[in-house]
Amino acid sequence: MTRRGHGGDVYAAARELRLPVGRLVDFSASINPLGPSPAVLDTLLKAGKAVSHYPDPDCWSLRRALASRRKLSPAQLVVGNGSTELIDLLPRALAIRRALIIGPTFSEYADAVARAGGGCTMLFAAQHNGYRPPLEQAIEQIRTRRRSRRCFDAVFLCNPNSPTGQACDATSALELVGEAERAGVWTVLDETFVEYCESRSVLPALSRYSRLIVLRSFTKFYALPGLRIGYLAASEPVARLLDQRRPPWSVNALAQVAAETALGDRGHARRSLMFMQTERDRFTRRLSAMPGLRVTPSEANFLLGELPRPHRAGRLAMALRRQGLLIRDCSSVPGLNRSTVRIAVRTRRENDRLVEAVQALLE
Repeated sequence: MTRRGHGGDVYAAARELRLPVGRLVDFSASINPLGPSPAVLDTLLKAGKAVSHYPDPDCWSLRRALASRRKLSPAQLVVGNGSTELIDLLPRALAIRRALIIGPTFSEYADAVARAGGGCTMLFAAQHNGYRPPLEQAIEQIRTRRRSRRCFDAVFLCNPNSPTGQACDATSALELVGEAERAGVWTVLDETFVEYCESRSVLPALSRYSRLIVLRSFTKFYALPGLRIGYLAASEPVARLLDQRRPPWSVNALAQVAAETALGDRGHARRSLMFMQTERDRFTRRLSAMPGLRVTPSEANFLLGELPRPHRAGRLAMALRRQGLLIRDCSSVPGLNRSTVRIAVRTRRENDRLVEAVQALLE
């Protein structure tokens, strides 16, 4: 059985190419190129005995650490088996049947609503506007639906957005949240990549809104994709409701201790931010120097690129794949086109290798 992926399936590529996973360079998954905190790796080596017990179903220690960092109550936090588990939970637990999704974006929002028996209205950012999230149009759609008494149950916004890398400021995002609140609409605001631009976060304003749900992840910035751990923040009643609907013991013991350790390593976080700011700019300049290749400025750890005509994303991705370089073909993402790719920012050496490979193929 093959499931639709979102990038990062190095195992399928390794089987197809008959190469060890370590020989592949994965630009399709946007993971911190510096990797996890060294303190996390040390913690995992010492935490072996934890696997002989059931994990803490309440994730209490991690929730206390998160609450302290985010200035929230532990009762406002729900930890899950990656933010994907929590996205899947929301439509079922909150009876979301009609959703407005601001795209082009992560497909899992629409998939989760569909699995719960609902449907989605897509509102796409425009290419000519640099894929800036169309928040004003979203607000107007909510107002129009509210007047007709056929309003949405929820609006989904990813900030910074994947795969475009565009972010909206917290003030603009909160205008959307406020309009949704007045209309009795849930706002699901996915901040999976916000550690790269923390000033964009709406989390400090969480207590002012009863229908705001903020998603975060330890996958991208903290580089723990294999452990599957993420969390959401909401009002205490909503968090309690969601936690009651979550499967028991879905977050393993090693993931919990690793996430708590990662959260506490401020030095690794600072190094990761400094590296990304410098290398993302350099990588953007190198890619943009290729004739006809347009790169959208990003506030996350990946870049959206549009290939010059007549090149197609699928062909380029396949050609690079044969060289052991994996990029994300975004031609099937609603709201994008057949020439669009997403490329993670990796180490300087790996980025230069990709630039040279792409240049040779485009020429």
